[in-house]
Amino acid sequence: MDRFTRLTAIAAPLNIANVDTDKIIPARFLKTIKRTGLGKSLFADMRYAADGSEKVDFVLNQPRYRHAEILVAGENFGCGSSREHAPWALLDFGIRCVIASSFADIFFNNCFKNGILPIMLPEAVVGALMEDASLGTNARLTVDLARQVVVRPNGEEIGFEVDPFRKECLLGGLDDIGLTEQKTAAIDAYEARIPAWQPRLHAGAKQ
Repeated sequence: MDRFTRLTAIAAPLNIANVDTDKIIPARFLKTIKRTGLGKSLFADMRYAADGSEKVDFVLNQPRYRHAEILVAGENFGCGSSREHAPWALLDFGIRCVIASSFADIFFNNCFKNGILPIMLPEAVVGALMEDASLGTNARLTVDLARQVVVRPNGEEIGFEVDPFRKECLLGGLDDIGLTEQKTAAIDAYEARIPAWQPRLHAGAKQ
């Protein structure tokens, strides 16, 4: 996955609480196991009318937010089912960071595994960032993962907490597969030793 180090980008305000994963990516779009192509269906029921036309009042349909890479959201973001397609859809649209006062646990964990940084901040602080985001293309926030700060348009720095292991994974661009690949030499050495102390198992695997 792509590394997350320092991001300066347009922030889109989604001031709605309890946005569940079915709102993020409706169940009818879960027929694929590919991580690409889901961005067009992100928030589909909120973005599109029944005839497929865009709802002009939805934030990501507004010209100034079409290329947003940061989402400032309401509390309990990502609740509902545990579908990993939710972070896939956000990432495919271009969202690399979601800021909210609280997240559903499974969604929160899935974000890290897919290269998205979820940042949890006090509700009052999220409210201030929501106001910043309402400035449109002038609402560029900077998220510096190494320093663990969000920088507002006025220069104010807001610190945030992140698990050290997850931080290192994002900085290094390491998902579960990448972490495993770091141990390739040790895995190969282990497998090379199997015939010496488990010959029957090794022989059975060849049959």
